Amino acid sequence: MLPAPAVFHFPWEIQSGVAKEGDSVRTFGRLVAYQPEESKATLSAQHAATQHQVVVQTTFVEPFDPIIGAQYIVLGEIENVEGAGVVAVRARVLNCVDGVNLALLQRAINEQRTYFRERSVSEDDVDAHPLAPP
Repeated sequence: MLPAPAVFHFPWEIQSGVAKEGDSVRTFGRLVAYQPEESKATLSAQHAATQHQVVVQTTFVEPFDPIIGAQYIVLGEIENVEGAGVVAVRARVLNCVDGVNLALLQRAINEQRTYFRERSVSEDDVDAHPLAPP
């Protein structure tokens, strides 16, 4: 059986606990720090005048050639860092996407969510209809 597809989560959603441990996620942010001895990178994104950070475990994507200040998109699984009480993303893919229009990316993510929400509602309506085919 294949794992569930990674759902796009904003960095502020990951830190708020919307995604649970083991969930496959996609997120983005500006690389603000990298500790190669710990295989740990920190991505940062701003939302509503607040800076949000996501810790990324880079063990599976090394050797990693970081560009501090560049935009990155990460695909991986949520994990809780033991003893620190921090939520991190264990990266399977970590791509530099410097120059991406973040406002447009956020709008696309919201449009995709709206589409999936509407699609699931319409499927529920078809299933609930008494004349729906079995």
